[in-house]
Amino acid sequence: MWAKAARRPVDTLAILGAGVASLVIIVNAVFLQSGSYRAPFFANPAPPPPMASAGGATTSRPAGVTTGAHSPAVARAPQTGAARPNDPIAELIASSIGTATRVTAVQRALSEFGYGQIKPTGVLDKPTSAAIEKFEREHKLPVTGRLSDRLMSELAAMIGHPLE
Repeated sequence: MWAKAARRPVDTLAILGAGVASLVIIVNAVFLQSGSYRAPFFANPAPPPPMASAGGATTSRPAGVTTGAHSPAVARAPQTGAARPNDPIAELIASSIGTATRVTAVQRALSEFGYGQIKPTGVLDKPTSAAIEKFEREHKLPVTGRLSDRLMSELAAMIGHPLE
């Protein structure tokens, strides 16, 4: 066996590494977890945990939620499509969508009032930045070529209604 391992050391290390990784995963799953958890796609999500009252005491647990040795101590809230609090990825996505709609509105307004032939793509590209700079120069705003609240209010005043 040692002769086979010496002939193909890379394969031997790969097999040994896979075995160690499998062992670590099994030890983690069996011994290091505080309780068993069902996969969310196999079970219905549990209702949210009860809220604490003003006196510090909690209300009774919902039916089906236990604190045994093999169940989680806290019921997990169901995951919905809406953003959860303290979810930076969801906040980033929401802000980029909001920014894209603002950029599209600015592009349409600038294009309608002759500040360039801009396609309303929702992306702050070079033609859009150039049109914003031209608008800022003509309206004596600080020339940045970027969206700002002042730019949005000036454009809204020019077209007569809010941009969004």
